Amino acid sequence: MPPNRLKAAKCPTDELSLTNCAVVSDKDFDVTKIRHLEVITGPNHHYVFTLKSHPSVSPETIGFSAPQRKWAVLSLGQIVDVRPYFFDPNKDFISSMVLEVDFIAKKNTTTEPYDTDKMAAEFVMQFPQQAFTVGQELVFSFMDKKLLIARVKEMEALDVRSGGKTSKVRIGVTMPNTILCFDKADNSPVNLIGKCKGKQTYQSIISPDWNFDKMGIGGLDKEFSTIFRRAFASRVFPPEVIEQIGLKHCRGVLLHGPPGTGKTLMARQIGKMLNAREPKIINGPQILDKYVGESEANIRKLFAEAEEEEKRMGINSGLHIIIFDEIDAICKARGSVAGSTAVHDTVVNQLLSKIDGVDQLNNILVIGMTNRKDMIDDALLRPGRLEVQMEIGLPDENGRLQILNIHTKKLKDNNKLSADVSLQELASVTKNFSGAELEGLVRAATSTAMNGLIKVTSDVEIDPEATDKLKITMADFRNALANDIKPAFGVSEDEIGTYMNRGIINWGDPVNRVLQDGDLLVNQVRTSELTQILTVLLEGPPGCGKTALAAQIALKSDFPFLKIISPENMIGHLESARVQAIKKVFDDAYKSPLSCIILDDIEGLLDYVAIGPRFSNLVFQALRVLLRKLPPPGRRLLVICTTGCKDLLQEMQLLSVFRKVLHVSNLSTSNHLVTCLEELNLFTAKELDVISRMTDSKKVWIGIKTLLDFAEMIRKVEDEYRITKFISILEDEGSLQM
Repeated sequence: MPPNRLKAAKCPTDELSLTNCAVVSDKDFDVTKIRHLEVITGPNHHYVFTLKSHPSVSPETIGFSAPQRKWAVLSLGQIVDVRPYFFDPNKDFISSMVLEVDFIAKKNTTTEPYDTDKMAAEFVMQFPQQAFTVGQELVFSFMDKKLLIARVKEMEALDVRSGGKTSKVRIGVTMPNTILCFDKADNSPVNLIGKCKGKQTYQSIISPDWNFDKMGIGGLDKEFSTIFRRAFASRVFPPEVIEQIGLKHCRGVLLHGPPGTGKTLMARQIGKMLNAREPKIINGPQILDKYVGESEANIRKLFAEAEEEEKRMGINSGLHIIIFDEIDAICKARGSVAGSTAVHDTVVNQLLSKIDGVDQLNNILVIGMTNRKDMIDDALLRPGRLEVQMEIGLPDENGRLQILNIHTKKLKDNNKLSADVSLQELASVTKNFSGAELEGLVRAATSTAMNGLIKVTSDVEIDPEATDKLKITMADFRNALANDIKPAFGVSEDEIGTYMNRGIINWGDPVNRVLQDGDLLVNQVRTSELTQILTVLLEGPPGCGKTALAAQIALKSDFPFLKIISPENMIGHLESARVQAIKKVFDDAYKSPLSCIILDDIEGLLDYVAIGPRFSNLVFQALRVLLRKLPPPGRRLLVICTTGCKDLLQEMQLLSVFRKVLHVSNLSTSNHLVTCLEELNLFTAKELDVISRMTDSKKVWIGIKTLLDFAEMIRKVEDEYRITKFISILEDEGSLQM
């Protein structure tokens, strides 16, 4: 009769410890008949062990290995109650088991891979028909490698009586066909490869509590999807699958685009979305150091942690994210920075070697952000480095609606947004607003509403019921649009308005023809799929109103981007500075779906002087290239140029770049002159009749700007002398001849 109580002791040999069985005396138990023993250490503390016998074990004693004693909370010499345990073959045979493994000696580890397929086969052979309990720890010796400590995470058993269904169990016994899966313990350096891995062997790249709707990124759905496909899709798969197909993960992403479009926000949210180490966020200028070699050392420090972890953990290393804000500050094209003692060049070289050098890291993701992609060294942009280059552009109408919804959500939730506010209407009228400018619009409207509840007398007083009365209305948004927030890539209404401060006077068919042709060209750019860029030249004598007509056509187009480049904006600029200023306007125009640029007085922009002749060759070459260059796909550009020297452009072979040339004429008939004077309300009807008769038989040739100047002069003359003075001025200036 086996004893009911035994004394706990050490396992007699190291070999028996590796069997993970409890060892008893053959005088106490016949292990051929009693295979398993239930050990009871207290209420609700029952542990089942598979038995082995050994002659060195004293009677009424049971030997346990150190992991077994730790698991069952046993001390040496402790008296425990025992009884034989018999498994039900219908429901206690383990069909699958997940084990979490780590090195038993943390100071004695290796990066040598452990093949889980071979581990599974070895485990079943080492522990045939052995009892296991969820939470149990055991020692596992595998192919003379470092000893592993394994903990049973979960088990499923086959229930024969229910038609072969499986269910999770706390205790069971292994079979020859038990499916084994291995997980790596938290922060363990064990390098597991193979197919027999548990569900949690590798951490999912996507954080489990991530929610796209909570990211606060509006209008960038397409860009985010592209970045995910290119940069993160491969990281969703288990590391061994990636290793089998020989794939290298994407190691670099470059986000570029206008300021305020959400580059930094997207990079920050990508860091939160990923189940990775805490991102390192670096401002580009922080890397640079005045001491020789320190800038390069700063780069090496950023990658040191990732290098160490990859050496230790191999393909199971976690993802390390490094975010460079304003990366153009440290990655300028090599050789482009004069007098920098090659510091920028060596920093670029160091960064290139870390991302894609001889010792490649596969556990890093570098995210760079810049407004000036053109300044970054080309070597950094090739595949293997910052290979995913995503333009974060200005949002479209749907994107603007998403952004406005994000920034007004708290106002809606707290009932502070008036019912008359139409976010759809605001999204429609805020063309070329960036995300930051839309956020600023909401802030400006809110401050307007709050200001209405403040009384400023000798003291600043707030309405005591302000909290209840505060409502942001559509009028607040319209006020903010009119006075506070203007898009950086929008319409220069104030600047262009100065060229139309006296309005457009439609004095005859020549003006009608130019305006009608201008409307046709605008519609062509807006609707034609084949027209990406359309260049138009308005040519005519000085003072004929070319610039005003160009401004009228541009403003009437209602294109979201409208800028004017004129010689008066270039005063004091060197040739290279002029070229850069002109190029910047074109680059900005490429960021908008529909853009219009006015190049006023093109010969003035070229610095042309008749004596010589001389002109700026740099500006000439830049204009010739820019007027032919196609915008990026999906972007359309209308360029309206004005000149008073058509023949000059013909001689310079610049005239051929214009798709359409429109002639702007001077007033050339008495009827033109009278019609214009009638619009100006300068003379009475009787006076106009007199002027008509006096000019009818004479040749009229006067520019509209000149006529407007004369008109302002005549307004100061006494009524009875106005006609005489007006006619004499025209004759003296040669605008009225026989």
